[in-house]
Amino acid sequence: MVVAAQHGRFTLSDDLARFDLDRAYGWISGESYWAAGIPRSVFERSVRNSLVVGVYDTANVMAAMARVVTDRSTFGWVCDVFVDVGFRGHGLGKALTAYLVAHPDLQGFRRLHLATRDAHGLYAQFGFGPLTGADRWMEIRDPDVYRRRG
Repeated sequence: MVVAAQHGRFTLSDDLARFDLDRAYGWISGESYWAAGIPRSVFERSVRNSLVVGVYDTANVMAAMARVVTDRSTFGWVCDVFVDVGFRGHGLGKALTAYLVAHPDLQGFRRLHLATRDAHGLYAQFGFGPLTGADRWMEIRDPDVYRRRG
């Protein structure tokens, strides 16, 4: 079931058929600080295996996006939140976050995570706070994986 919402002249939708993969790939691979250089095939697979939301203007141009890695039952990780530079200042980051925290597939979780370098104030408005139990979390981290995959 496609979930859609309005924010002024913008429509938010999780309809993967509507999602502009080329535009999204350009943002994430070329403009993001967290996944610069991600190979196209890796990005496409990440989109197919996630809950993906696009924000569209009245001309159906995708203005922003977000992706949630989730099992849709217990856990979600909000990532790849991006607003095109030409559409900033319209509250789309806030609209995306409101849409995600209300999305029916993301309810009843023990944890909904995200990481941000500079938008803590935005996400705090929706109940996000510092990671709890950080001393229990572990990771395998490979910051150069996309450069080696090429």
